Amino acid sequence: MTNNAVDADHLRDLALLRRVRDRMDREYTQPLDVAALAAGVHMSAGHLSRQFKAAYGESPYSYLMTRRIERAMMLLRRGDLSVTEVCFAVGCSSLGTFSTRFTELVGVPPSVYRNDPQLGSTEVDPAGLPACIAKQVTRPVRNREAQPPRPDLT
Repeated sequence: MTNNAVDADHLRDLALLRRVRDRMDREYTQPLDVAALAAGVHMSAGHLSRQFKAAYGESPYSYLMTRRIERAMMLLRRGDLSVTEVCFAVGCSSLGTFSTRFTELVGVPPSVYRNDPQLGSTEVDPAGLPACIAKQVTRPVRNREAQPPRPDLT
């Protein structure tokens, strides 16, 4: 295979991955799984997961859950919905999984976040990023293939 063909395949895969990411952003309230997302772009679930993680630094599931938690933060700040209602409104089907993931990304459980008006206004870290984004950015990368090559210092 020539370099042009490899580059064309890579660009085609990136366009398909963008479609998957856009679909997750649009349909985050729907029950989405990797198999359904992969079928929508004519890839296998394993290939989609590997390519998505290489391109975006996280798995499709992790990306989807982060988007759901970001939207849940907004709904919780409004204060007119219970934690359970917010959980289901953002597309999660398990309150336990939602609460666990929310706590991992935001740093406090959703009930604490909802009941403390200060958290809605001080959720920015010193670098100026929202806590859920800062957590994603500063998380160690486990996929060595996604990291840029290190320069040879010898």
